[in-house]
Amino acid sequence: MLIPRPLLRRRQSGTSLLEVLVTVVIIALGLLGMAGLQSKTQVAGVESFQRVQAAILASDLGERINANRAQAADYVVAGTVGTGDGEPSDCTTLAIGSDRDLCEWSNALKGGGEKAGSANVGSMVGGRGCVTLVQAPDPTTGVCTPGIYLVTVVWQGLHQTQEPLNTCGQSLYGDSGYRRAVSMQVSVGLPQC
Repeated sequence: MLIPRPLLRRRQSGTSLLEVLVTVVIIALGLLGMAGLQSKTQVAGVESFQRVQAAILASDLGERINANRAQAADYVVAGTVGTGDGEPSDCTTLAIGSDRDLCEWSNALKGGGEKAGSANVGSMVGGRGCVTLVQAPDPTTGVCTPGIYLVTVVWQGLHQTQEPLNTCGQSLYGDSGYRRAVSMQVSVGLPQC
């Protein structure tokens, strides 16, 4: 004879559903973290590009000063060169020498080497440059010290950092924490020493 079995009822506790929900939350947090990391990486890439551009432009003017040693003192400028200055976009009308070099450097700081439409995009954001005399040349017999010039390139960074010690372009970028600077010294020897 057949004995009827009682129906066994299973209790549904929902643990599988909870596991899926926890997994979805963990994946969502991971994706948000990856998105944040990607945006930080892009900012760091732009900052790095701008720093390399600034170093190249500072080196460019340093080489121009060394190539034109006789007029080295003429490269010293009172303010900044680059964004916001009055240098023409066509430097070919200027005589070859310090004026033309500073005009070409100004256009490079403005990003004139590459254009998107009519906008200059080939350089840093708000690129400016300064040339200051650190040590005047002294051709006196027995002394014979070279002229030392400081070439500085400044630009606007994308996030705040500590303010640079160099005063080139100071107060031209709003909060000074956004101002970045790269400097190099150029030593110009005297021909008679």
